[in-house]
Amino acid sequence: MYDDVDPFIGTQATSLPAPTGLAAAWWWPKPQVGNTHPGACYPLGMVSACAYSGGYPTGYGLYDLSTEGVPTRLHEGPVASGFTHFQQSGTGAIRKYYNYFRVTPMVEPLDELDRFWGLEEESARPGYYAATLDNGIEAELTAGPKSVIHRYRFPAHPNARIVVDFSTGGLEIPYGGTLPLRASLEWVEPGIAQGEIVVEGVPLAVYMECDAEQWRQMLWYDRRLMPAGTRLDLDSIRPTTVRPFGLIWAGTAEEGEAVELRIGFSLRGVEQARRNLHKDMGELGSFQSRHASTREQWRHLFEAVQVETDDDERRQVFATALYHSLIKPCFAPDESPFWTQRGPFVFDVSTMWDIYRTQLPLLTALLPHRAVEFANAMLSIGEQEGNLPIGYRMARGSDRFSRQGSALLHPLLADLAHLGLGGIDWDWALVHMQTDLRRSYGEEYLLQGYAQPMSHTLDLSFGYWCAGVIAEMLGDRALVNENVDLAGRWVNAFDPETGLLRDSTYYEGTKYNYSFRLMHDMRARIALAGGDARFVALLDAFFGFGADAVVQPGERPASAEMAAGYALGRFEGLNNEPDMEAPWAYHYAGRPDRTAEVVHHIVHQQFGPGRGGLPGNDDSGGLSSWYVWASLGLFPVAGQNIFLLHPPAFASARMRMARGELHIVCEGFTEPRRGGPAQYVRSVTLDGSPVESSWIAGSELHLGGELRFVLGDSPSDWGRDRRPPSTPRPTLGLLP
Repeated sequence: MYDDVDPFIGTQATSLPAPTGLAAAWWWPKPQVGNTHPGACYPLGMVSACAYSGGYPTGYGLYDLSTEGVPTRLHEGPVASGFTHFQQSGTGAIRKYYNYFRVTPMVEPLDELDRFWGLEEESARPGYYAATLDNGIEAELTAGPKSVIHRYRFPAHPNARIVVDFSTGGLEIPYGGTLPLRASLEWVEPGIAQGEIVVEGVPLAVYMECDAEQWRQMLWYDRRLMPAGTRLDLDSIRPTTVRPFGLIWAGTAEEGEAVELRIGFSLRGVEQARRNLHKDMGELGSFQSRHASTREQWRHLFEAVQVETDDDERRQVFATALYHSLIKPCFAPDESPFWTQRGPFVFDVSTMWDIYRTQLPLLTALLPHRAVEFANAMLSIGEQEGNLPIGYRMARGSDRFSRQGSALLHPLLADLAHLGLGGIDWDWALVHMQTDLRRSYGEEYLLQGYAQPMSHTLDLSFGYWCAGVIAEMLGDRALVNENVDLAGRWVNAFDPETGLLRDSTYYEGTKYNYSFRLMHDMRARIALAGGDARFVALLDAFFGFGADAVVQPGERPASAEMAAGYALGRFEGLNNEPDMEAPWAYHYAGRPDRTAEVVHHIVHQQFGPGRGGLPGNDDSGGLSSWYVWASLGLFPVAGQNIFLLHPPAFASARMRMARGELHIVCEGFTEPRRGGPAQYVRSVTLDGSPVESSWIAGSELHLGGELRFVLGDSPSDWGRDRRPPSTPRPTLGLLP
């Protein structure tokens, strides 16, 4: 699987064949671009490194700021002014504070530092990126948990340079730049430098080792060399007075000579950055050894999920989706700059709204210890900053994304409790869960029984249900009873006349996109809509059964065009997150065959190979992890300890779960084709025992075993009567 990954998938505007059938009726409101980057990353590592073009939003690529439709180009082809560190992965605008410490290899004068060189012969693999600048310099990058190594091969030249710019950051778009507030940099000894910048209140330190010890090393300020300078301190930098500054290694390069620059990073000072570098490098401390170690870490992760197919493109798309699912968040233990204690720290949670339904359940399955570490990091942030994060950058301000949702850590904590995973102080967790539910939108919810926008009402009601799971585990029956009442207030968000959510202002969607969430009491939800038949009719209209094909937004769409699209009340087709779980709502009305049809068209028409292979922002792996689950025939209902079943997209697969290995086998499987018919489940067994319902408890499935599907080309009665559970009262462990 490692060799099948293409990190360039999603780096350019969506370029998929025209959708057919059901998929042609789905309307895409968000940018038609994956917003991924091909840079060097360590699995869930603290730092990444990539060619820097200033493009939105990762710093890599061709595009200007885009929030809807087809993105507008900044550049006609791949270019770079150097190579930067800390990139987003697949997101939109999560504040543009990335791309620090630009490293530029050059043979031109320092005055040309900000020019763009064309990129040729780009290549990438997990943990590795390479390209040749059109001035003949070959660049390679690899990453460790808290470090990056650059390796450059120069043409023969008397004035070769490696320039590190401490002053640049952000993006080359209006209002996209970031300036340090303070900075210091100094030479330690020949070939070694260190420094620190303060950006958005965060001290980001580097320790650098360059093996061109015979080259001159100098500081520079305002693009002028400081030959006698060994240290530069800048306090109170202001946008009106700032001048570029940094350091440089310069000397004569022989043809093909390789120069390595090794950089350790820390949020706790240069000494810790030095320790991080040396720990990451090990005894050999070379590009080759670091690359080999990172490659093996990625290979180990890819061994955790294997699929069987003779279709090389489908294997590539799946492997790349798994790769993109394991880049973020950034795990940086013992690195919090905001408190001094040792312990877990995580940033680039961008955002919980994107990842809580699919990426965090995948993390729980493949790396349960990391899921526990993530939960503890979020709880620590909640304790220190006063609220559980909805998103978390490398900066203070974890509540910055509160418009998206509320109480989104709660489902993960409920899932970890269901699985009985150790390592969390559950009394401590419950206190923060309950407190968080009473903040911000939670006050409105308590006072009047709902919160605006109405999607927050659904978040908060389910948050109380999830907190009730923890209270049940701890034996606090009084709190469970209290939470049951509060969790039932989701009904206030719905209009019984329409069976849909009430009118409100919804984030990146309409009431239709949020109306088919998988609630903890779906039996009552369907009854509120008027029963099975009416609920299925609402879903059919939402997914466009029998509807005409739609026209997607083009470049810079007008507001009237966007308003007309939203008025369709149509599924967003995995171009965005609000309705990514909606296909499985059919299960609760006894129509898993409909789920099979919708998911089939998404998996085989909305994803593909090549740079334009994603239908929308990958959003820190939220989109890619959806594809991984959907392709395996499983969908985790976050927080509820159940997996919903549907026809897998591969004949056979193996996946490491939290407590054992799961082998998925399909009898009667037909290799799917784009636009072709769906297959349907006829029966399911788990370790030989019949599974007559369309779901399996998560605490059972995480034990592993053989999950065998029998598939056919027409719907059956499987799953129609044994529906997923509706549990108004929180439960723990195996559901009835």
